[in-house]
Amino acid sequence: MISLVSAGKVLWVLHVVGWYVLRRPFDRRARKLNLTVDRRKGADTARLAVSLTGLGIIPAIYVMTGQPRFASYPASAILFLFGIASGIGSLILFRLTHKALGKMWSVSLQLKQDHKLITTGIYKYLRHPMYTAFWLMALTQALLLPNYIAGLAGIVGFGYLFFSRIGPEEAMLQEAFGEEYSQYRARTWRILPYVY
Repeated sequence: MISLVSAGKVLWVLHVVGWYVLRRPFDRRARKLNLTVDRRKGADTARLAVSLTGLGIIPAIYVMTGQPRFASYPASAILFLFGIASGIGSLILFRLTHKALGKMWSVSLQLKQDHKLITTGIYKYLRHPMYTAFWLMALTQALLLPNYIAGLAGIVGFGYLFFSRIGPEEAMLQEAFGEEYSQYRARTWRILPYVY
């Protein structure tokens, strides 16, 4: 019988593959469009690298090697079940955000030519639901991988990206869309309804 640790590792890999499969078509499409604003270089590239390290590289090392063993703890069936639920939730939300954004999606702080502010679908309620999906992804990692370093690396890595990027991103959108964005901001939550 497969152990909870092994099952958690397998589900983490499947979760990352699901994330990639959902994102790939949008990434290919987005690369074909002309940009009017591109702030990916410099600070944003560094933020993305830190996030990738926490959400991808460190947990992948743990999944493949079991290292760092000293940071492992006994797997819990309850945490495992919550990990499955948060993983499913993150993928559903991830799909909804990409569907709503369509060709306006980008991986970084970028605006396309003739960029439109998306305020429909999931964006009717949240200004940054893709960040909500990534927080759920980081939580899934923490719940499925019973290792203090590999499990929590996603929360730290993505947390760094989120808290260092949210201000510049909202400033960019305010500059691009002016009063339209101000009104949108006034009626929506950032990432969690009724909380933040």
